Amino acid sequence: MPVTRTRFCPAPSGWLHVGGARAALYNWLAARHDNGAFVFRIEDTDAERVTDESMQGMVEAMRFLGLDWDEGPEVEGPHGPYRQSERTALYAAVVAALLKAGGAYDAYETPAELAAEREAAQREGRPPGYGGGHRNLTDEQREAFLAEGREPVVRIRTPDEGSVGFTDLIRGPVEFAWADIADFVVQRADGSVTYYLANAVDDLAMGINVVSRGEDLLSATPRQLLLYNLLLADDLLDRALADNAYPGRPADAVPPVFAHQPLLVGEDRKPLSKRHGSVAIDEFRRQGFLPEVLVNFLALCGWSYDATTERFTVDELIDRFTLDRVGRHPALFDTAKLRAMNGDRIKELGDAELAERLQPYLHDAGLVDEPALPEQQRLLLGLAPLLRERIQTLAEAEPLVAFCFRDDVVFDEAAVAKHLKGRAGDVLQAAERVLADVGEWNAEAILGALDGVAADLELGRGKTFQPVRVAVAGSAVSPPLPETLALLDRELVLARIRAAQSLVG
Repeated sequence: MPVTRTRFCPAPSGWLHVGGARAALYNWLAARHDNGAFVFRIEDTDAERVTDESMQGMVEAMRFLGLDWDEGPEVEGPHGPYRQSERTALYAAVVAALLKAGGAYDAYETPAELAAEREAAQREGRPPGYGGGHRNLTDEQREAFLAEGREPVVRIRTPDEGSVGFTDLIRGPVEFAWADIADFVVQRADGSVTYYLANAVDDLAMGINVVSRGEDLLSATPRQLLLYNLLLADDLLDRALADNAYPGRPADAVPPVFAHQPLLVGEDRKPLSKRHGSVAIDEFRRQGFLPEVLVNFLALCGWSYDATTERFTVDELIDRFTLDRVGRHPALFDTAKLRAMNGDRIKELGDAELAERLQPYLHDAGLVDEPALPEQQRLLLGLAPLLRERIQTLAEAEPLVAFCFRDDVVFDEAAVAKHLKGRAGDVLQAAERVLADVGEWNAEAILGALDGVAADLELGRGKTFQPVRVAVAGSAVSPPLPETLALLDRELVLARIRAAQSLVG
């Protein structure tokens, strides 16, 4: 039995979105469950769409999620290179061998001719695929087209009749009629190869034996199965690898089996897209979602262990995950559930760990140094228990506690208008006086002093606390007031209360 080898092979033309991340996760879990290998391969043959920034972003997103790879960028391995742009010589050799073996042929139609063929098929009610017009050109015809300056594409000759079937690990038996699958392009007129060719060559060359991907690629499978047969016949691929100094296939290599993951949908049950909000992993990171929660949540977008269990550590997922427990039906990407899971996980973090996790977000906001200074560390550690029950994402902490790290108060105009009026001046004057006289500067003493102001002025706690909160924090919202004031320097608190008295209208 060969060692399980899975792969994730994105095209770096954008950011890693949640659909791609789930595909990566399922492949990673399948490999880790079986003590196999997880390969990270970059499919960058489309030079017009690929960017180095996108590739680096995908690498960083994978590392953020904790999805380490055994072979691929920055790691390399025995079956590289792992960027398709570095494997073009191999693809060219394979295409040449396919042409020589008769499994492929040159087709010289112009884009205008192909468009006219599609329009005619549509008018006549026929399938819109390529009709095979250049399947059997004579040498004279080919020479004539070349003399016109035409550059051919290379197409694979598909069977005229019969069907192709396979057993999908998720969907069960699947079958396609060859009559519905037109001859398809594997090399463009500019010499670059298409997804079908590069993907099939690399999966076989790297010994990938489990391909788990989105159901949108289900229709590509018959083409890849045909390519597998062509590439393995008469050792065509093995010879191309050897002749071009690429590593040979693993000794125990077998063609892949497939597992097509269900569609991810939004609350409107339509395919997940930007109209549903954030779909990029990097955006979820910026919003302060914990990587272990994202992994747990994405695992549940299609897979279940039983009817009730929803909270898993990464180790538990590795132990329990199998592709045959992935469902066929569309999986709901429930953002509200993700937020709730994230908030629950934040509540479980200890003070020191929560403070450590908050630090990068406050650093990005310009509030904390990197590394945090001792006084900043003290504040973070003290604020952590005050925030734990009040935030569902790490980024939500910043507006609540920014005033603790700033030299100057940034006032919210609406809060000033609402709370620094009427008897707020009396409250601030009294608060400044009693807080200056507090013996020990702690939450209990501060609470007692402010309650004394409320009693003396015959005001409720809200009418007392809110003017002080706005004076010190600049906002009507903050962590619990006495506990937060106790973390700040007394003279800073008094100075802010004194300064805010001039704002009372």
